[in-house]
Amino acid sequence: MNIGQLTTPALVVQHALLEANLTTMAAALPGTRMRPHVKAHKCSALAARQAQLGHTGFTCATIAEMEGLSRSGLGDDLLLANEVVDAHRLGALVRDGARVTMAVDSEQIIEAAVAAHVPEVLIDVNVGLPRCGCRPEDAGRLADRARRQGLTVRGVMGYEGHIVGLEDRSRRMELLEVSMGLLQKAHEDVGGDIMSAGSTGTYDINRWATEIQAGSYALMDTAYGKLGLPFAQALTVLATVISVSSEWAVADCGLKSLGMDHGNPTVAEATVLFCSDEHLIFSPQRPVQVGDRISVIPAHVDPTVAYHEFLHVTDGEEVLDHWAVDMRGW
Repeated sequence: MNIGQLTTPALVVQHALLEANLTTMAAALPGTRMRPHVKAHKCSALAARQAQLGHTGFTCATIAEMEGLSRSGLGDDLLLANEVVDAHRLGALVRDGARVTMAVDSEQIIEAAVAAHVPEVLIDVNVGLPRCGCRPEDAGRLADRARRQGLTVRGVMGYEGHIVGLEDRSRRMELLEVSMGLLQKAHEDVGGDIMSAGSTGTYDINRWATEIQAGSYALMDTAYGKLGLPFAQALTVLATVISVSSEWAVADCGLKSLGMDHGNPTVAEATVLFCSDEHLIFSPQRPVQVGDRISVIPAHVDPTVAYHEFLHVTDGEEVLDHWAVDMRGW
């Protein structure tokens, strides 16, 4: 199949660039130093390639991702880096032979792990991002509570999400040291072998964490593209021009096919004016015609991928394979 035969909007992944991204990360963080976050691609075929390169433990954001990896034979070491109140489906994975670890940040979530017979946890610590995670000074107490309940506490995790997108590298490093100081203190109180943190934006400067939870590096987006990282833009959304006026053009790629929380997407040689439900309105610098295909670069890869059913893997104009985004949903 040629990419011209794809129904748009369609996710297109350049195979050579994807491979370069994966091998670059595998060289930088080999083996268990890297725990890829599958929320960025939600694709078991891509996860299998990460495992082939030595990254056999995975981070997940949803139970559906945990189930998808286990179903694909990639259940050697799965971390749900997100709190869930009902964990019974995770218990089923444990019974099927997967190694499952839950992030916990309260007594209620510890009870959920116990009720589901999930044997291992990490204490999730707030290191500056106002989201999940206990106060660093509460981590030891929660670890003691988990152990009294019969759970194995593998260590701690903390996500420095308020830092990872800062374009000033020196500022990123400065604030990262503060956040990891909080996580390190919690780790001293909690014990265990794991201090899990990090992202694509801090993978090369986080010298404290024992493992890094990067995900976006595989496919990339314009948000991380601003940071000067050694990863190429492997993913684009292929769209078709469906209307042209004297001042703008419209493509069939709008809010229902793009993650927009990081701003507008990018189109080469054009200015993106705005997106509506099914439409991307742009001002081209060169003439375009109805029926032309354009490549749209998303600002945020994770929610963009979640809108689509397939990653179409390409070499130039040739479509090599269609990888299902088979870990969508909850």
